[in-house]
Amino acid sequence: MPVTLLGASEIRALAAELDVTPTKKLGQNFVVDANTVRKIVHAARVQPGERVVEIGPGLGSLTLAILEAGASVTAVEIDHRLAAHLPRTAERHNVPDGALTVVDADALRVTELPGEPTVLVANLPYNVSVPVLLHFLETFPYLQRGVVMVQAEVAERLAAAPGSKIYGSPSVKAAWYGAWRLAGTVSRQVFWPVPNVDSLLVAFERDAEPRGDDELRRRTFQIVDAAFGQRRKMLRQAVAPVLGGSAASASAVLEAAGIDPTLRGEQLTVDDFMRIAASVH
Repeated sequence: MPVTLLGASEIRALAAELDVTPTKKLGQNFVVDANTVRKIVHAARVQPGERVVEIGPGLGSLTLAILEAGASVTAVEIDHRLAAHLPRTAERHNVPDGALTVVDADALRVTELPGEPTVLVANLPYNVSVPVLLHFLETFPYLQRGVVMVQAEVAERLAAAPGSKIYGSPSVKAAWYGAWRLAGTVSRQVFWPVPNVDSLLVAFERDAEPRGDDELRRRTFQIVDAAFGQRRKMLRQAVAPVLGGSAASASAVLEAAGIDPTLRGEQLTVDDFMRIAASVH
């Protein structure tokens, strides 16, 4: 029998059964539209036989859509009630035995994923979306691509190009791992409760080869944080605390890396920041 999806009335009934009251504070906006979860799965190019990790499956509407596509799912859920109930929901909707593995844990603390999934799919709340994505990309090198639904502001920042107003440290850190792009819009009306903000899909493809080792990444991210911690300041001033303690010492490092010390952080690519980090001795 084919896997079936959750409908809006069943989602509300499940929430009542589990005593889950969705709150905007926790970012709990459940997707109640089948077309939307299928759209996310399509955007992620999920194929039969693939292993997908889903962060924060909640009541399981997106989980079932991934399973419907013939993939297997490792679902990471922080809420013990939801984690315990998800296998029962899967069974009721004709999910084959072994296709779903639930990890009852905080996504920010997970260091192992059963099945080594290659695709990431998620609906992430505003307050944890960037830290969770960066943690997963750093910790699980076998993740090759993914699509996440996040608040529009977060999606636009992750996909931002150097020089744009919304380009910032999340843009640079995300780009360390690969290319990011906006992958679709999502109506507010598909959520329960209806949020006050717009959501977008953002997709990533990991680079074929890593830019550098973990030490270089840490040094690069430290310089990125300094550069964007003092927006609108020249680089030689903003990064001085992490490059020798003075504008003169920072200028020397920047010039050695081929970077104009009078530029601002918003103008630099991830490769520029990496060259600066590599010039530090």
